[in-house]
Order: sequence, then C-alpha cells, then structure tokens
Amino acid sequence: MVKQLLRLMTELSSHRWLSRLMGSFSHSRLSRFLIPVFIKTYQIPSAQAEKNPGEYLTLNEFFSRRLKPGMRPIATDADALVSPVDAMITAMGDISSGTIMNVKGQDYKVEDLLNHSPHLELYKKGFFFVLYLSPTDYHRIHSPLTGHKVESDHIRGRAYPVNDFGMRHMKGVLNRNERLITYIAGDFGETAVVKVGAMNVSSIGYTDANATEWQIGDDLAYFEFGSTVVLLMESGTFTPRPKLEVNTKVRMGELLGTLHRPL
Repeated sequence: MVKQLLRLMTELSSHRWLSRLMGSFSHSRLSRFLIPVFIKTYQIPSAQAEKNPGEYLTLNEFFSRRLKPGMRPIATDADALVSPVDAMITAMGDISSGTIMNVKGQDYKVEDLLNHSPHLELYKKGFFFVLYLSPTDYHRIHSPLTGHKVESDHIRGRAYPVNDFGMRHMKGVLNRNERLITYIAGDFGETAVVKVGAMNVSSIGYTDANATEWQIGDDLAYFEFGSTVVLLMESGTFTPRPKLEVNTKVRMGELLGTLHRPL
C-alpha cells in the first residue's frame, strides 16, 4: 500500500510544470539562503568549488558549480574512456542484441533509450554504463573521450525520479524521462552520452551549444539537480577496467576502460 501511494505521488509530481516551478525557485535570489542548508544536509565538499558558497547568487548556480582546477585528475591515454561525471555505477555490462539488461531489475531497449535514432544500430552489441548522480555530487558533465560531435538529440519527456525507488518501481524511467543525447566520434568509434533528466530537474544544458569537438575531460554539459548519465559504446570497441563493478563510486576523469577499433 505504501509503495502504491509513493508511486501515485511520483506520477503526479513528474509533470514538467512542477519541474519548471521548482526550477524557477532554484533560479531565484531567494533560493540562495538555502545554499548553507543544502551543503550541510548533503555534506557537499564546498571547498572544492570554484567560488566560496556566499558568492553564488542562487541555489541553481551553486548546484551547477564548476570546481577549482586540478580537483579531478583526468586519464589522458589516447585509448582511454573516462567517467564524464562524479557518480555511482548502478549498472554496467554488455548490450545483448540491443537490450540493456537488469538496470535495477528492468531491461531497456536501446531503440527506446535513443528514441529510435538510426545510431542505435551501432550499439546493439556494445557496452553500457548507468551512472547515477546524487544531490551530493558535482553536477557538470564532461566529455568521456576526445572526439567530435556527430549529432545532438533533445528528447522531451517526463521527470520521474532516478533514485533507487524510481528506478525499481517506475516502469522504464530512462526511456520516458527527458534526455539530451550527444553522439561523439573518436579514433575508436562512436560513444553516446545520454543525459537523463529527473524529478525537479529544471533543465539539462550544453556548456557551449556551439561546440563541435571536445578533448577528453572538457566541460560538455550540466544538470540542474540530480540525475543520471547513460554511456553507450559502439559494438566491439570497449574493454572495461579490470575489477570495475556495479555500486562502485567513480569521479569525473577516472578511467572506466579502454577503447579500440571495432573487433
């Protein structure tokens, strides 16, 4: 009964108008008074931020903060694929015939995640990561490899929570929420960076909407409040780092594995 009630509340609160309302408040000057509470509640290491907490004019400005230089060392080997975010790995593995298996007990079709894009053919036997960002985490998204933009796709959707409850008890959250997808081609094939919006996330945005190429670790995009990134690597091009497992916490720039030419 409690789960059914929570599910109903989630359904009712997942509409874009509520996210816009929450977003409007987080952009207001009034919201800046919540920054100290936010830092204390989520034990955010604010000393790593580019500016002092009192210099941020809104809660959203603090949430999408940049870090001081050097806070996130980046693996720079030519064949490296790094984590684009600070996050928990909630699922990872081979893509089986176009299906991402067992993400919090649910399977996802790549064709649904990518909104039936022609790019889906590249990933049907590829590799995936699901990276969950909690409110504690640094919320800017960086390029996981060096490459150029092949295409960008913005898919309007709902705003279901991507926390453990939402992912386990709401059907197909990753396929139903708003998504901003960047297809990046490097020396070893293509990678899809799927940025998934969440409840009370007012937007997902590019740092530079005109950028067409990135070096590994370059600032790519940002979330306004917590969410998830799904990484898809082209079939036969990726080998994960040994001993990397689900429920491992990773930082932006940390090595996830190595890229190679399609097998």
